[in-house]
Parts: sequence; C-alpha cells; structure tokens
Amino acid sequence: MKPIVAIIGRPNVGKSTFFNKISGKRISIVDDMPGVTRDRVYCDAEWCGSAFTMIDTGGLEIKSDDKMWLHIREQAEIAIDLADVIVFFVDGKTGILPEDYEIASYLRGSKKPVLIAVNKLDNNEIEKSFEFYELGFDEVYAISAEQAQGLGDLLDGICDKFKNKVDANEEDDSLKIAVVGRPNAGKSSIVNKILGYDRVIVSDIEGTTRDAIDTPFTVDGKKYTIIDTAGMRRKRSISENVEQYSVMRSLTAIKRADVVIVVFDASKELSEQDVRIAGYVHEQGKPSIIVMNKWDLVEKDTNTIYKYKKDLQEQLKFMDYFVPVFTSALTGQRVNTLLDKVNLSYESSILRIPTGILNDTLQDAITVNPPAMYKGREVKIYYATQVSVAPPTFIVFVNNEKFLHFSYKRYIENCFRKAFKFTGTPIHFIFRNKAREEIN
Repeated sequence: MKPIVAIIGRPNVGKSTFFNKISGKRISIVDDMPGVTRDRVYCDAEWCGSAFTMIDTGGLEIKSDDKMWLHIREQAEIAIDLADVIVFFVDGKTGILPEDYEIASYLRGSKKPVLIAVNKLDNNEIEKSFEFYELGFDEVYAISAEQAQGLGDLLDGICDKFKNKVDANEEDDSLKIAVVGRPNAGKSSIVNKILGYDRVIVSDIEGTTRDAIDTPFTVDGKKYTIIDTAGMRRKRSISENVEQYSVMRSLTAIKRADVVIVVFDASKELSEQDVRIAGYVHEQGKPSIIVMNKWDLVEKDTNTIYKYKKDLQEQLKFMDYFVPVFTSALTGQRVNTLLDKVNLSYESSILRIPTGILNDTLQDAITVNPPAMYKGREVKIYYATQVSVAPPTFIVFVNNEKFLHFSYKRYIENCFRKAFKFTGTPIHFIFRNKAREEIN
C-alpha cells in the first residue's frame, strides 16, 4: 500500500488549494465558504520518485455540535486514523487561533508524525511562521499553496517520514466504478455498504456529498476504485457555484469510470432527471448497472417488480441493454450482488470477437432476414470488423449506407447482442460504404 498523507486543519486555511496543487488537477472544490470539503477526498501523488496517497479533509471544528460539522469531524478522524503522516495546515495571516491549539492537542494523541504547514505566506514572510512552533511540533514549513512557494521543502519533509516507500512508476490497474444519481437517492449508502464501512457522509440533508470521492479497495484479489459523486440536479435547480462544480465532477467521474452504477430512488417515480443521467452515461459509451434503491420502502405485491421493470424498459428504451438491480442500502438487500454485475458488464464492454465468428454471425442474420430493396436497388452487406472495445465498436461495410433503413441497423445490433451476450454495455455500429463508385 502507498503511504497515506492526511491534510488536517480548521476551515479555510487552504487545505484543498494545496491538495489540488499537488495532485495537478482540481479534485477538491476550492471556495471561500467554510465546509465546502465535507468527505475525505483521495488522490494519488508523487514526489521525487516516491508515490503516496493524499487525503483532503473538511475543516475541523473540534467543539462544534452542529450536525454537519460532526459528520465532517468524523471523516477527518478516520483520515487521521488511516494516515502514515499528517500535515497540519494553519493560516499564516491570522496567526494562531484557539481552534489551532485544540486541533494540535488532538493530533498529538494520534501518535502519528505531524508536520505544520503555515499557509498563505505569499511574500516569503518566513518569520511569521515562527510562532507556530508553540503548537508543539518540531517541523514547521512556511508555504503559499496558491503561489506554489515552499511546497518542495514540505514535500521533502513528508516523504522523509515514510517508513515504506513505493515506486511512483507503478500503474493503477484497478477497475473504476462511478456511482451517480440524483441527490438523496442513496449513492453514499451504497458505497459504504459495498466497502463495509462508513467511507462517506450519509445524511438526509441534500447535497451532503459535494466532491467526487475515490476509494480504492480489493475483493478476492481484484482491485477496484469506487467513486462516490455529488447528486446531479437539473441545471435550473442549481444556484451555488460549489454545486455547479460538484455536478461537473460527477460528469468527469462518469467519463473516467470503467463501469457506472446509476442509482434511482425506488420510493419515488422515475423523473426526467433520472432518465437524463442514465442518458448521459449511455452517450459516454459506459457499461452500467441501474440500481433501484430504497426497495424496502416500496409497498409490494406479486406484480410490483414486473411493473417497475416495465416502467424502466419504457423510460430507458434507448439503453435496452441495462441491468436492473432492486436494492436497499439500509438493509443490505442485494447490494452484495452489485460487484458481480459490475464485473459482468465490464467484461462485456471489453469483449473482442474474432473476425471469422463475427462475420458468420452477420451472414446468419442476413440469411434469416435479408435487407429490403431500396428504390429497386439491392442492398449489399459485405463484411464486419471490430475496431475497438469499451464500448465494443464494429464497422459494417455495405454498398451504400443510405440504402439501409435504421430498423435494419437495429436488427443487426440486436443479433450481435444476442449472439455474444453483451450484457450491460452499449455497442456501437458504423456502417461504411465499401466502394465509392457504388454510391451513386
């Protein structure tokens, strides 16, 4: 395992700015509103050949009884428990505040190596960092995360504390699973259930998760990274800048995922936004699982599940390959089946068909149901070849692509899907003219 570095401090001291600077991309949301970072946010980082995992945390309010601050503190405490090294961020402009002493006292109890990063010293005001030795730690670094000043010395200090170093050239070969859906559909609860512990904040307050949160884990020797995302509301319902960033993170998470779990609230009617989210996943060519969560809240009879499946098939007819799972994150019902379905959908998305078998299937489909004539002209389908995976993409060569009716193209797709059992993944077809002279 890579060494873990936890970034700890009170709100608005620049933790996320530092996190983003080191990761090389804007992973944590940066805003001047306290409490923007709520969950633990992970990224892989590297310095001078040493690889490590960095955790950004929400601001610590040790004495606050506010419900959300209690959640944030719990997440920060877990990060501290997991960490090999702790970077304690303080604000060089404001100087030491009483809350800094409280956090320092708490960190001493962790028995972990602690380095103090005195941030916001944009003009190399190193002398302003001296007073922070009063917090009781030996290593104090004057930095400006915004201006990228002093970060090299701080990173040297962090890497010096690692007991076990990991080569930065190791590649991440984990299967990435994004969990997406509307606010309060139960995404974070499903993530926690899959992981077996409370990785992310679960609350009945809408918008609890704001960052896209990566968590690596291993099951039966297979490596995964699960990405919990912010709830995606309709554009006109989004008012805060922070929430706009959150939705952007969710869209980015879908793009970088290998498989997407789309979570719907089964206790409510399927909404236009639910369909829009599933449509975006489909457009990105991602294999997916449709999860109807909160199934325990639905009043059932013998036909209930069939009615739900029929409604899904009608609303999601553009992605008729979807795999539905009816779960309850609260009780754990069927959550244990999700990884198997994720693996099945992923394997379908990377399936390569030998060209010979591919064309045997194509010829069988044509023999059973030949294409109709187009204005008295014969439609010729020559052969097919697979050009890529994730999603599986095929080129079918014909005499004139315009001669083929869209329903026949769909027929070819259905024949391939049935023959090769492409479960839970879109498949793409490109119909291309073989000989230019035959077009006219």
